[in-house]
Amino acid sequence: MTKLLITGLLVGAAAGLVGALCGVGGGIIMVPAFIVALGMTQKVAVATSLAVVVVAGLSGTINNAVNSDLIDWRVVAVTAVGAAVASWFGADLMRSLSNTQLQKGFAILLILVGVRMLLMKG
Repeated sequence: MTKLLITGLLVGAAAGLVGALCGVGGGIIMVPAFIVALGMTQKVAVATSLAVVVVAGLSGTINNAVNSDLIDWRVVAVTAVGAAVASWFGADLMRSLSNTQLQKGFAILLILVGVRMLLMKG
């Protein structure tokens, strides 16, 4: 249980912070698309992406909860705490950064994740 608690809180905190700064999940698609196609600023695109992900995540969660046993609710409970707290503070941090700083940070994160994925085996 200690491993679950520590891992869940740390993973949740990292996901919450990165999500609040970059847009969760679909942010890799939505944030650039909102900026290019709709002319949004980086901050508005990120905040809008977070709102969309709430609805999309709820839809997928309901489907998985009703039609399968794929969700580990213990992990959800612990990880959600870390994610919610970090996301709250991450949203404050996002608003304090300039659009340029946020855009550069987002681009660096995408490059680092992409390089990491290219170097992974299997």
